[in-house]
Amino acid sequence: QLQASGGGLVQAGGSLRLSCAASGGTFSRYTMGWFRQAPGKEREFVTVIRWSGGNTYYADSRQGRFTISRDNAKNTVYLQMNSLNPEDTAVYYCAVHSAGSYYRAESYNYWGQGTQVTVSS
Repeated sequence: QLQASGGGLVQAGGSLRLSCAASGGTFSRYTMGWFRQAPGKEREFVTVIRWSGGNTYYADSRQGRFTISRDNAKNTVYLQMNSLNPEDTAVYYCAVHSAGSYYRAESYNYWGQGTQVTVSS
């Protein structure tokens, strides 16, 4: 089970840190991803961190502004988001990677409930 939190309303240029706490299973063996979905749009890849934490990948537009990290002792993955802009407004989801491309939602088999991020201009 995945529980995402940390979303909220922030002004453009601000920052938020999202958390995703996992329960059940062996978290340290999971590659974890973040996706987001804006109203009327498809769910899109944000970033992923491999189970070891040594490899991370980002969507091009998020590189440099967003940082994914994990604490396996706390069964939690984080998404630090800086320099937010209104285009970042979306529901953010964490997910467990199953197989296939990291960049495709179909490659993930467990999803959290999502946390709303709203960036005002």
